[in-house]
Parts: sequence; structure tokens; C-alpha cells
Amino acid sequence: QVQLVESGGGLVQAGDSLRLSCAASGRPFSRYAMGWFRQAPGKEREFVAAISRTVDSTDYADSVKGRFTISRDNAKNTVYLQMNSLKPEDTAVYHCAAREGHWSSIYYYANQYDYWGQGTQVTVSS
Repeated sequence: QVQLVESGGGLVQAGDSLRLSCAASGRPFSRYAMGWFRQAPGKEREFVAAISRTVDSTDYADSVKGRFTISRDNAKNTVYLQMNSLKPEDTAVYHCAAREGHWSSIYYYANQYDYWGQGTQVTVSS
């Protein structure tokens, strides 16, 4: 079991930046591939970014590529999502997710993850 707690959300203006954090506790963090997903009102949860357990593989949704960066610090049991040049369409509840993974594998679908945080709200005003 692993417990995930997100933080760092808030209300910002278009063009601003935010950094989300997801702190993990429980089993060794380095065993887990991590992902960020988001869900806007009335929409399905969508993939945002993912990182492998070994840090050497990352990938992003096309809508955030070039603006968002996922990273992790295995010593701090934390995964981050740096979000720059935020747009109103980035408004959503952001969730981190974890699953045990192969060394360099990343995972794109919500049903591939076993553990979820409660989410943190990001609101971007125009």
C-alpha cells in the first residue's frame, strides 16, 4: 500500500506558474511509476504526465507538452508537476497516481494505476 497526498494547487491567472507536489508514504517510493491526471467539471479524468520509477522516462499529454514538467525525488518520496504558462483550460482537480512498474516503463491510462491521491484544485482565470 502507498498513500498519496497532493498539494500546491490554487487560483492563478493565465500565464502564471504553479508547482504541484505529491508526497508518498508506505512502501518504498522508488518501486512506483507515477502519473498526474486531471479532471475538469463534467469531463472524464485525463492523462497529464507520467514518469518511470527510474526517472529516465517521462511523457506528457499533447495539451501540456512544453509547458509542464514532471519530476521526482525518490529520496523525498515526492513527485512534482511544474506547470508554466497556465491557461484557463488547465483548470481541473489534479490527482497523482502510483503503480508498481518496470524500470523505465510509463503508464498512460487511469486504470493502469492502483493508488490515487485525493486531488488538488487548480483554477486558472483569464
